[in-house]
Amino acid sequence: MQRDKALAIVEKQLKKPRYEHTIRVMDTSIKLAKQYGADAKKAELAAIFHDYAKYRPLEEMKRWIIAEKLPKDLLDYHHELWHGPVGALMVKREAGISDPEILHSIAVHTTGCVGMSLLDKVVFLADYIEPGRAFPGVDEVRKVSEDDLDKACWMASRNTINMLVSLNRKVYPDTFHAYNDLLNSTGGNT
Repeated sequence: MQRDKALAIVEKQLKKPRYEHTIRVMDTSIKLAKQYGADAKKAELAAIFHDYAKYRPLEEMKRWIIAEKLPKDLLDYHHELWHGPVGALMVKREAGISDPEILHSIAVHTTGCVGMSLLDKVVFLADYIEPGRAFPGVDEVRKVSEDDLDKACWMASRNTINMLVSLNRKVYPDTFHAYNDLLNSTGGNT
């Protein structure tokens, strides 16, 4: 699917600030993909569609989680997590994107997972560091992303976990698993 068509589909699903975020994630994903040898076209499409389900009604997303083969434990965690895995299913059915790598990177862009692919890492990190993001620690992660994709993803996971813990929120297990896996791949768990 060409960029203009994909953006036109997504623009109808998002509020203007979220659409602008999507453009920045797309640009950042393409940059990271080229830098680290990922498929830039897949990174572009995954980034464009990563928040496709962001504004779907919670009851609709809940129905998708229950009706489809999605982990039911998602319902025990904050609904902000739902738009990733539900969005991947919606993108497949409603936008006709069938590439499993793209769909997986959309599904895990909020949580990460064990064994993240290069494309998963690119989209996960681009969503975290796009230039519109402004929260504690993001500049440090941006700097590390220039030289070390795995370490930057690990730092993003670490910062997300720390933020959730500070707010007394539950942390989805895949986020902990991603953190541990990325720590191992960066040699930090020796």
